[in-house]
Amino acid sequence: MKKKMHYTSTTIKSKWTKTKWLDKSPEVQDYLPKTMPFSRSNLSSMLSQYSTVFFKPENGTGGYNIIRIKKRDNGYQYQHNSVKKQFTTLDNLYNELKKRNNREPYLLQQGIQLKKTNGKPFDIRVMVQKSSSGSWKSSGIFTKIGTPGKVATNYQQGGSIGFIRPTLLNAGFSNTTAEEIEAELKKLGKSVGKVFDSHKNGFHELGLDVALDKNGGIWILEVNTRPQFYPLKNMKDKSLYQHILTNAKKYGRKR
Repeated sequence: MKKKMHYTSTTIKSKWTKTKWLDKSPEVQDYLPKTMPFSRSNLSSMLSQYSTVFFKPENGTGGYNIIRIKKRDNGYQYQHNSVKKQFTTLDNLYNELKKRNNREPYLLQQGIQLKKTNGKPFDIRVMVQKSSSGSWKSSGIFTKIGTPGKVATNYQQGGSIGFIRPTLLNAGFSNTTAEEIEAELKKLGKSVGKVFDSHKNGFHELGLDVALDKNGGIWILEVNTRPQFYPLKNMKDKSLYQHILTNAKKYGRKR
């Protein structure tokens, strides 16, 4: 009788823990946007350096409860989903954000202006899986294309899923540049896997959420230790979904 496998892959919820791991790696640290725990002094510091800052739950998933803060001539604009609020002073903004931070810890992250494909902002999911021999492989790259006016690109937030090459071509990259970006993303995925292994045992899969800025620069927004790839199942071409799932079944994941 065939032994039933259980899905076992280490998970780390804290975005701050994962950021600190990556920040210690010379291979990866230059891909990280500036990230700090929420406090009044850190909010002031971040907004003095960047025109856009994201306020995100340290343990959140699915793009929920992410707030975008933009500096304006007359103060600050805060956007949650498609609802916007204006604050004339930093103290007013801080007091509003503090209400959320009192319920759960939040982080502040440098805002990256996402590259657009066919006029819509997108980010990239790099799926990294460990082979049975224990080496990391970037097994699939797909894109999450946002809805204009929304803060997050996540599928749960009304975004759509795309394949990497057409998304990059529709963003204005040449075929050669698109190939170079894909190769760099695959290499980055494997590097992140090695960093995670150096801190804790038992990882079998990771999902990097990566942004391309308007100049084509690559930024790691987040690393998910329980990454979802089920939206690929809805694509007409299901080969990427099947490929990731086949790998996942080797460590007991069913979907």
